Amino acid sequence: MNALVATNRNFKLAARLLGLDSKLENSLLIPFREIKVECTIPKDDGTLASFVGFRIQHDNARGPMKGGIRYHPEVDPDEVNALAQLMTWKTAVANIPYGGAKGGIGCDPGELSISELERLTRVFTQKIHDLIGVHTDVPAPDMGTNPQTMAWILDEYSKFHGYSPAVVTGKPTDLGGSLGRDAATGRGVLFATEALLHEHGKSIAGQGFVVQGFGNVGSWAAQLISENGGKIVAVSDITGAIKNSKGLDIPSLLKHTKENRGVRGFSGGDPIDPNSILTEDCDVLIPAALGGVINRE
Repeated sequence: MNALVATNRNFKLAARLLGLDSKLENSLLIPFREIKVECTIPKDDGTLASFVGFRIQHDNARGPMKGGIRYHPEVDPDEVNALAQLMTWKTAVANIPYGGAKGGIGCDPGELSISELERLTRVFTQKIHDLIGVHTDVPAPDMGTNPQTMAWILDEYSKFHGYSPAVVTGKPTDLGGSLGRDAATGRGVLFATEALLHEHGKSIAGQGFVVQGFGNVGSWAAQLISENGGKIVAVSDITGAIKNSKGLDIPSLLKHTKENRGVRGFSGGDPIDPNSILTEDCDVLIPAALGGVINRE
């Protein structure tokens, strides 16, 4: 099922349970603003490459819109629209004074050099700078982006509007970012897993884990679970998948992925088919990549 169709279906179900007025329901399904921009950059070899960037601003009734920016080949308007809508509900449920937004660029960050990623980020910021801001829409890191990406956005935005460190969250601590932000989502996975296992009279220690996705969320979740006695038996990312039934050495794997931009080639595990990661034997499966991977099939 399409991500936006699924999100709208769930919202309509919640609206019926809450008894929302149909006019309000329809209003909340339509985003405040949809932005689609063309981003052309010179590559390191002198050729030109064009990418499509999106920013969907869903709702600002509760405050400035808030949501990440992801870089991934499968980024499309429907996915970004669904994620922006979910950000509206998340900020409301958490009772913080923000609305919801989401953004992304359809690209494979693993195929781009650091300088190419910087140029792409700066061009994207140039195209949307007048539609984001401290009191309007505050981006953050997501899949395929990180504190460095936020630093580029901050710097480019500040060229137009003056130094504005609050225009993004998830930036480096040297630029005013929050301590612990990098690990926050992965730590949330740890807490949720602990709570679930506790309901069944179990703990993290001694359990076998499979982690699909070894980006910011998956890698931190694996690291924290490992530190708490869990055994990570298999992981995957966009480059491939590896397995070690005795448990992967997570510190060594983290070092490898930093140096090689992916898990592929790690000597401490056997390569496996990435498509089999969801069916590998384990006690706990953690899908930390794209949404919608667990379905009827």
